[in-house]
Amino acid sequence: MEFIENILGRLIPVKIEGRKLRPFQGAFADDGGGRKRVTPPIPVSKPGQNKLCSLREAIEKSGLKDGMTISFHHHLRDGDYVVNMVVDEISRIGIKDITLAPSALFPCHKPLIEHIKNGVITKIEGSMNGPVGEHVSYGGLPKVAVLRTHGGRARAIEDGDLHIDVAFLAASSADDYGNANGVDGASAFGPMAYGYADAMFADSVVIITDNLVPYPCAPYSIPATHVDYVVVVDRIGDPERIVSGTTRITRSPTRLLIAKYAAQFIKESGYMKEGFSFQTGAGGISLAVTKMLGEIMEEEGIRASFINGGLSTFAVNLFKKGLVAALYDGQVFDRGVIESFRNDIKHVETPMTMYANYHSKGCLVNRLDVGFLGATEVDVDFNVNCNTHSDGLLLHGIGGHTDVAAGCGLTLITIPSYRKRIPVVRERVTTVTTPGETIDAIVTERGIAINPQRKDLIERMKGSNLPIVTIEELKDKVEKITGKPEPPRVKDRIIALIEYRDGTIIDVVKEVEK
Repeated sequence: MEFIENILGRLIPVKIEGRKLRPFQGAFADDGGGRKRVTPPIPVSKPGQNKLCSLREAIEKSGLKDGMTISFHHHLRDGDYVVNMVVDEISRIGIKDITLAPSALFPCHKPLIEHIKNGVITKIEGSMNGPVGEHVSYGGLPKVAVLRTHGGRARAIEDGDLHIDVAFLAASSADDYGNANGVDGASAFGPMAYGYADAMFADSVVIITDNLVPYPCAPYSIPATHVDYVVVVDRIGDPERIVSGTTRITRSPTRLLIAKYAAQFIKESGYMKEGFSFQTGAGGISLAVTKMLGEIMEEEGIRASFINGGLSTFAVNLFKKGLVAALYDGQVFDRGVIESFRNDIKHVETPMTMYANYHSKGCLVNRLDVGFLGATEVDVDFNVNCNTHSDGLLLHGIGGHTDVAAGCGLTLITIPSYRKRIPVVRERVTTVTTPGETIDAIVTERGIAINPQRKDLIERMKGSNLPIVTIEELKDKVEKITGKPEPPRVKDRIIALIEYRDGTIIDVVKEVEK
């Protein structure tokens, strides 16, 4: 296999499985373009028609065959039933060699491993959290996986890099014509933003619901104009399991200290002013920062223009208090958000192409002032890993991490300095997910390191009582506690590509030795 170095010095294959790869050349090296996708002819609907059918009928009518690509959204997170349900039925029909293109997979999707072993699934283009990622790490997937950001996935679909033959989209409410939403019914999960590009560009679209309502289903996130079939099932999932370990506020004193440092840093940075905007996301530290920022805003009398992201009750509370003018919502992280999403006119659904498609005409992340994000590792060049652990296991997705870092004015990585005696601050990250040029500061309980490129921030923070250190000092502090880390034990075989938001390859993941 022939390799070429990208701008970060990572070796990228020139070609893999027939696909010619473009090496990452910088966060903003791509000047735009794309939008090459041409939607196939759409069958015209007839008066009096409804689209109801069984799951098997929908699969058969869609024309799904061996070697095709199917997609799903992950708004139900670890409570999703639809992915397993559909792949089980595909297996029973006897279809093989499927590419699975979900917006993300979770531990609940562990049964997919058997479908990988029996040849139903041979490739995955989507984020993997948990058991499926571990199986892929040990070489269990026949073809090379591809991981993209939320915005990168929308870009790939719209540009034609990711062609979806059939999209299966869970909806908590739908009518027999295909209008669908995620805010009504017993399985309500909020917006359907991850499935928007799928509905727009897939050759066939199947809505799967456990709450069939009389026409018209209103409001709708996905309109009937993009839907071919409607399938009614007993349950699409368990919305109580939207909340997980990554969507609860931290109770750890160490992590609460990190959140406190981050909130104070944002306040002192100059970005926290009337009309500023910020991104919230999953992770106990991020939720704590959101809560603390709200307390500072209330005390200082500062009002934000909008909050964007996966939203929690903490963000909604700020909106209800009048501290935030609008909420842009890509997914909900707890069920307390759904009522606001359903009823508040300025709580707006944000399709991923609007959120973070680099090639779109209105990329929302470009209007963000502040973002605070997590990581599994960071290094002295401020590169960030949020896909693999230090042992090389591929256990996490990218989410909107890279998109937010590139778009917003101030990007903070909020992380403990080590986990289980393994250093998080390292000489070189195991896998590059987000390039250091888009990261402004690393916030840990042992100090805050500002990217040397941000001379303005370094100057502004002079005289602060926050523990400002260099990234090298931070790494040395941690290694005195943990010792120097061992490199992961990996083989030569590439099992996954980490795609930057513009479609270039920023890094590869290699098979881990057992």
